[in-house]
Amino acid sequence: MSEDDNGDLGDDWAAAMEEQGETDGDAGADWGAAMEEQAATEDQQAAEAMAFQELESDTDGLDTGDDINLDVILDVPVTISMEIGRTQINIRNLLQLNQGSVVELDRLAGEPMDVLVNGTLVAHGEVVVVNDKFGIRLTDVISPAERVKRLT
Repeated sequence: MSEDDNGDLGDDWAAAMEEQGETDGDAGADWGAAMEEQAATEDQQAAEAMAFQELESDTDGLDTGDDINLDVILDVPVTISMEIGRTQINIRNLLQLNQGSVVELDRLAGEPMDVLVNGTLVAHGEVVVVNDKFGIRLTDVISPAERVKRLT
Protein backbone atom coordinates (compact mmCIF):
# COMPACT_ATOMS: atom_id res chain seq x y z
CA MET A 1 0.00 0.00 0.00
CA SER A 2 1.23 3.47 -0.81
CA GLU A 3 1.13 6.47 1.49
CA ASP A 4 -1.66 7.92 -0.67
CA ASP A 5 -3.71 4.83 -0.06
CA ASN A 6 -2.97 5.04 3.67
CA GLY A 7 -4.06 8.67 3.68
CA ASP A 8 -7.28 7.85 1.84
CA LEU A 9 -7.90 4.97 4.20
CA GLY A 10 -7.32 7.27 7.17
CA ASP A 11 -9.75 9.81 5.71
CA ASP A 12 -12.33 7.06 5.22
CA TRP A 13 -11.94 5.95 8.83
CA ALA A 14 -12.19 9.52 10.08
CA ALA A 15 -15.36 10.08 8.08
CA ALA A 16 -16.84 6.82 9.36
CA MET A 17 -16.01 7.69 12.98
CA GLU A 18 -17.48 11.16 12.58
CA GLU A 19 -20.64 9.67 11.07
CA GLN A 20 -20.88 7.15 13.91
CA GLY A 21 -20.51 9.94 16.46
CA GLU A 22 -23.47 11.73 14.93
CA THR A 23 -25.52 8.52 15.04
CA ASP A 24 -24.51 7.85 18.67
CA GLY A 25 -25.84 11.26 19.63
CA ASP A 26 -29.21 10.38 18.11
CA ALA A 27 -29.16 6.96 19.78
CA GLY A 28 -28.46 8.57 23.16
CA ALA A 29 -31.48 10.82 22.71
CA ASP A 30 -33.58 7.81 21.71
CA TRP A 31 -32.45 5.87 24.80
CA GLY A 32 -33.25 8.85 27.03
CA ALA A 33 -36.76 9.11 25.58
CA ALA A 34 -37.31 5.37 26.00
CA MET A 35 -36.21 5.46 29.66
CA GLU A 36 -38.55 8.39 30.39
CA GLU A 37 -41.42 6.54 28.71
CA GLN A 38 -40.73 3.41 30.78
CA ALA A 39 -40.66 5.41 34.02
CA ALA A 40 -43.99 7.01 33.13
CA THR A 41 -45.50 3.59 32.37
CA GLU A 42 -44.27 2.16 35.71
CA ASP A 43 -45.79 5.11 37.58
CA GLN A 44 -49.09 4.56 35.77
CA GLN A 45 -49.06 0.81 36.55
CA ALA A 46 -48.39 1.50 40.22
CA ALA A 47 -51.29 3.94 40.29
CA GLU A 48 -53.62 1.33 38.75
CA ALA A 49 -52.84 -1.40 41.34
CA MET A 50 -56.03 -2.61 42.97
CA ALA A 51 -56.62 -3.82 46.49
CA PHE A 52 -58.38 -7.19 46.59
CA GLN A 53 -60.79 -8.28 49.25
CA GLU A 54 -59.38 -10.56 51.89
CA LEU A 55 -60.51 -14.14 51.42
CA GLU A 56 -62.81 -15.49 54.06
CA SER A 57 -63.12 -19.06 55.19
CA ASP A 58 -66.25 -20.15 53.36
CA THR A 59 -67.13 -23.84 53.58
CA ASP A 60 -70.63 -23.57 52.14
CA GLY A 61 -69.48 -25.22 48.88
CA LEU A 62 -67.56 -27.98 50.64
CA ASP A 63 -68.96 -30.83 52.66
CA THR A 64 -66.81 -31.04 55.76
CA GLY A 65 -68.94 -33.34 57.84
CA ASP A 66 -70.31 -36.83 57.39
CA ASP A 67 -72.94 -35.67 54.87
CA ILE A 68 -70.60 -35.91 51.85
CA ASN A 69 -72.44 -35.83 48.52
CA LEU A 70 -71.23 -39.02 46.81
CA ASP A 71 -73.21 -38.36 43.61
CA VAL A 72 -70.41 -36.05 42.49
CA ILE A 73 -67.75 -38.78 42.50
CA LEU A 74 -69.66 -42.01 41.85
CA ASP A 75 -68.68 -42.23 38.15
CA VAL A 76 -65.00 -41.36 38.62
CA PRO A 77 -62.83 -44.35 37.59
CA VAL A 78 -60.25 -45.60 40.11
CA THR A 79 -57.46 -48.17 39.95
CA ILE A 80 -57.65 -51.11 42.34
CA SER A 81 -54.48 -53.10 42.93
CA MET A 82 -53.54 -55.93 45.27
CA GLU A 83 -50.15 -56.00 46.93
CA ILE A 84 -48.75 -59.25 48.26
CA GLY A 85 -45.61 -57.71 49.74
CA ARG A 86 -42.63 -55.41 49.33
CA THR A 87 -38.88 -55.53 49.56
CA GLN A 88 -35.92 -53.25 49.00
CA ILE A 89 -32.88 -54.30 47.02
CA ASN A 90 -29.93 -52.37 45.71
CA ILE A 91 -29.41 -51.67 42.02
CA ARG A 92 -26.61 -54.26 41.79
CA ASN A 93 -28.99 -57.05 42.85
CA LEU A 94 -31.78 -55.66 40.65
CA LEU A 95 -29.53 -55.86 37.59
CA GLN A 96 -28.64 -59.48 38.42
CA LEU A 97 -32.30 -60.63 38.36
CA ASN A 98 -33.25 -62.88 35.46
CA GLN A 99 -35.79 -65.55 34.61
CA GLY A 100 -36.15 -67.95 37.53
CA SER A 101 -34.81 -65.51 40.16
CA VAL A 102 -36.71 -65.45 43.46
CA VAL A 103 -37.28 -62.17 45.32
CA GLU A 104 -38.13 -62.51 49.01
CA LEU A 105 -40.96 -60.23 50.19
CA ASP A 106 -41.73 -58.85 53.64
CA ARG A 107 -44.91 -60.92 54.13
CA LEU A 108 -45.39 -64.50 55.20
CA ALA A 109 -47.18 -67.00 52.98
CA GLY A 110 -50.90 -67.00 53.77
CA GLU A 111 -50.95 -63.44 55.14
CA PRO A 112 -53.73 -61.22 53.76
CA MET A 113 -52.96 -59.04 50.76
CA ASP A 114 -53.33 -55.24 50.79
CA VAL A 115 -56.08 -53.84 48.57
CA LEU A 116 -55.14 -50.39 47.30
CA VAL A 117 -57.38 -47.90 45.53
CA ASN A 118 -55.32 -45.31 43.66
CA GLY A 119 -52.41 -46.25 45.92
CA THR A 120 -54.39 -45.84 49.18
CA LEU A 121 -54.91 -48.85 51.46
CA VAL A 122 -58.64 -49.57 51.84
CA ALA A 123 -58.86 -53.30 52.66
CA HIS A 124 -57.14 -56.64 53.22
CA GLY A 125 -58.08 -59.89 51.51
CA GLU A 126 -57.27 -63.45 50.50
CA VAL A 127 -56.43 -64.64 46.99
CA VAL A 128 -59.11 -66.75 45.29
CA VAL A 129 -59.60 -68.15 41.78
CA VAL A 130 -62.78 -67.19 39.91
CA ASN A 131 -63.38 -68.58 36.39
CA ASP A 132 -59.66 -69.30 35.93
CA LYS A 133 -58.73 -65.75 36.98
CA PHE A 134 -57.31 -64.46 40.22
CA GLY A 135 -59.60 -62.56 42.54
CA ILE A 136 -59.59 -61.42 46.14
CA ARG A 137 -62.01 -62.13 48.98
CA LEU A 138 -62.10 -59.05 51.20
CA THR A 139 -61.56 -59.88 54.86
CA ASP A 140 -61.10 -56.45 56.42
CA VAL A 141 -62.51 -53.27 54.85
CA ILE A 142 -62.43 -49.70 56.15
CA SER A 143 -65.77 -47.91 56.51
CA PRO A 144 -67.32 -46.19 53.46
CA ALA A 145 -66.95 -42.77 55.10
CA GLU A 146 -63.26 -43.43 55.77
CA ARG A 147 -62.77 -44.68 52.18
CA VAL A 148 -64.26 -41.50 50.73
CA LYS A 149 -62.23 -39.35 53.10
CA ARG A 150 -58.98 -41.08 52.06
CA LEU A 151 -59.75 -40.86 48.36
CA THR A 152 -60.76 -37.18 48.26
